Amino acid sequence: MYVAIMGYGVVGSGVATLLKKNYEHIVKKSMQNELELKYILDRRTFPGDPYEHLLISDFTKIVEDDEVKIVVETMGGLHPAYEYVLACLKAGKSVVTSNKELVAVKGFELLQVADEYNVNFLFEASVGGGIPIIRPISQCLAANDIDEIAGILNGTTNFILTKMITDGMTFDEALLLAQKNGYAERDPSADVDGFDACRKICILAALCFGKHVYPDSVYTEGIRKIALADVDYARSWGGVIKLIARAKKLEDGRVSVMVSPAFVQNHSQLASVDDVFNAILVRGDAIGDVVFYGKGAGKMPTASAVVADVIDCAKHMERKKFFGWQDGEADYVASYLESTGSVYIRAIADDVAAAIAKATALFGEIKLLSRDGAPEGEFAFTTAPVSEKELSEKLEGWNGVSVESVIRITDY
Repeated sequence: MYVAIMGYGVVGSGVATLLKKNYEHIVKKSMQNELELKYILDRRTFPGDPYEHLLISDFTKIVEDDEVKIVVETMGGLHPAYEYVLACLKAGKSVVTSNKELVAVKGFELLQVADEYNVNFLFEASVGGGIPIIRPISQCLAANDIDEIAGILNGTTNFILTKMITDGMTFDEALLLAQKNGYAERDPSADVDGFDACRKICILAALCFGKHVYPDSVYTEGIRKIALADVDYARSWGGVIKLIARAKKLEDGRVSVMVSPAFVQNHSQLASVDDVFNAILVRGDAIGDVVFYGKGAGKMPTASAVVADVIDCAKHMERKKFFGWQDGEADYVASYLESTGSVYIRAIADDVAAAIAKATALFGEIKLLSRDGAPEGEFAFTTAPVSEKELSEKLEGWNGVSVESVIRITDY
């Protein structure tokens, strides 16, 4: 049996390395006589690379080769990955991917095509890198009615926030360090603006609740506006700031899904997740809270998850795994304005006493926070639970005050 890899970047090269390094173990686990790498598709050339003889630039060689039964997609992005994966599935080849954008946007369609052609479309590595999460949710926790899932799903933003919390770096300083260390791209928008975490929570929500969640229906807020003042106030409150992606099942059958910075209490298991590590909390009716923790990215951790799916595909050759979800309706994801929760607010006013009195009138009972070195006119507080719609309306009517930061508070 032959395998092809599309995309010879960090993850793709890791897959090739792992397939060779652990060849005998992988073949034994796959229940096949052999599992050979035949092609590596990439537009670039790699002179002197040990797999140079397998490199091709023509996709049709893969899709037209009947000996290739499993295709690994590690190209990233939506196009041409979507077109290539679709063609492979229709050609009767199982596909394994680490591409979270592809699964988040086109997952339902590709799972349907895989079912139609009696092949498999697997994507364990699309969320959490090497952290097992897709398979545990679909198999190990299958007896649970999952109410909620939340977590730290992006290592770059977690590294930046960790440096702000522990080393007192500004956002810009921490981002520059992340880029120097190779954790952040030259254009870090996908990470720091929350889009990467959004795609991942969409996949997890679809898996947990049974219907596709499209990224453009999810309220997404990144960490660019987080200041060291907010980090200090979070510390005085008794916690830290993390970028949290979360999805919750509502009583009316819809789901609430959001990505945003949030205050997390120090006793939470998510509070101690630092640097590039990820953690995913699953809340089930039978098991309670379960947390999956580990490196959310990286060459070999992600390659490990990809190759595990390759083995699974080899074991299920010519038989479809029962795996997937329904399509999501237009109103399936509730507007974030319906969400309710406590929030932290930092503001500046000429007359702080009057501003605090007005805050009490607007929000009811509030809890004032303090920090060392706060400039004159700055104050911060937390509120009782309030809906996002009410919050927006109250802030708009708060005259004479400059609201510098609004951060949600979690109960994880």
